Amino acid sequence: MRDAGPKGAGPKGSGAGDAEPGAPVRPPHRARAVETRRPLWSRDFGLFFVARAVARLGDTMLPVALAAGLLQHGYGAGAVGLAMAATAAAFAGLVVFGGVIADRFSTRKLMIGADLVRLGTQALTAVLFYAGHVVLWQICVIGVLNGVAGAVFQPGVASTVPRLASDVQGANGAIRVAESAAQLAGPALAGVLVGLASPGGVFVAHAATYAISAGCLLALRLPPLAHAERAPGRGMRAFGADLAEGWREFRSRTWMWAVIAVWCLYMIAVWGPTVPLVATEVVGSHGAGAYGLISSALGAGTVVGGLIALRLRPRRMLRAGAVALIGFTAFPTSVGLGLDVPAMAAGAAVAGAGLSFWGVMWATSVQTQVQPDVLNRIHAYDVAGSLAMMPVGQALAGPAASALGAHQVLLVSGVISVVVAVALLAVRPVRDLVRVDPA
Repeated sequence: MRDAGPKGAGPKGSGAGDAEPGAPVRPPHRARAVETRRPLWSRDFGLFFVARAVARLGDTMLPVALAAGLLQHGYGAGAVGLAMAATAAAFAGLVVFGGVIADRFSTRKLMIGADLVRLGTQALTAVLFYAGHVVLWQICVIGVLNGVAGAVFQPGVASTVPRLASDVQGANGAIRVAESAAQLAGPALAGVLVGLASPGGVFVAHAATYAISAGCLLALRLPPLAHAERAPGRGMRAFGADLAEGWREFRSRTWMWAVIAVWCLYMIAVWGPTVPLVATEVVGSHGAGAYGLISSALGAGTVVGGLIALRLRPRRMLRAGAVALIGFTAFPTSVGLGLDVPAMAAGAAVAGAGLSFWGVMWATSVQTQVQPDVLNRIHAYDVAGSLAMMPVGQALAGPAASALGAHQVLLVSGVISVVVAVALLAVRPVRDLVRVDPA
């Protein structure tokens, strides 16, 4: 069994990962020695890798298909935003419950089921667009169903990685590289499909990505968990108890809730306003082509960050990730200063690399520091907390730009991105968290 962390890791155990500073730390030398003898790539990890990469490719095609299709049928930008928000709201609102479900049932079967649901919804969407019968409320209902399926699917990702790979950091780095490459290719592929066929053709391709993902997961052989699965028929009272237990486990880890608390500030003041304001400023001043170049540079940077995370093995992963996160300031600052397009593209690449490296360090820390029987629920709280404030930041971007000016808001975002990194480093349980490699 490839454990997701040392037995007893957590506030009640003696694992090194959850020990507060000053507590005795178990040296991880033996675990690292085991890791060097076991390869990252295997048949089963390869299947999971393909499933994640293909699904990500389809997800990055979706905004292009929705925008082109709804605009083509007479709807405006508000309708496009509403259709996307339907999926995001359902996902964010239900992912915590998805974590409880994932800890009660087979995560592999749940992920296959979620992929099959989305295969059906996207195939239905393709039929609607091909038939020319596009009604906004129907598209929104389909978006909600997709969000529900995503909320069931996502928690299982966290627990699957350490069950398939002894080198959890390497696995996360490889998946991050693949997803970043897919993010680069997806919008361009969607644009080609819209031009050659129609928006319905993009939805057919999107449905096919879920079919491929489900097929890979169906062929996957997951090693059994060390703990006994919860009986599925325990009722709503037990469901609530599992939900409360996940919250207690999340709250008991200072390093985890501190990061999420700081990340809320990041979403409100940095990521939330940066994405829409960079788009409007660059397109308005330099055209859509320049914005495409800068977006591609951001994606290329995330690939580089994932590759770096494959090589560097810092002992204090969150400390290294927080330092790398400082690089994100280059993105909003370069646009806020009104630099030329090559300079903004360079800033975007640096930002992407820093954000990607942080992402691998964070995902690996969660997957190796938390015991398997609560990992899905804790990951669900992590996802919900990380995403909760993003819509707030996006909603505040327009009023803030009207009051202060878009360039000034972007400069403030650049400064706060440094403040966020410093805040992470200022929390002792975050900066002193010692890596744990699965034994």
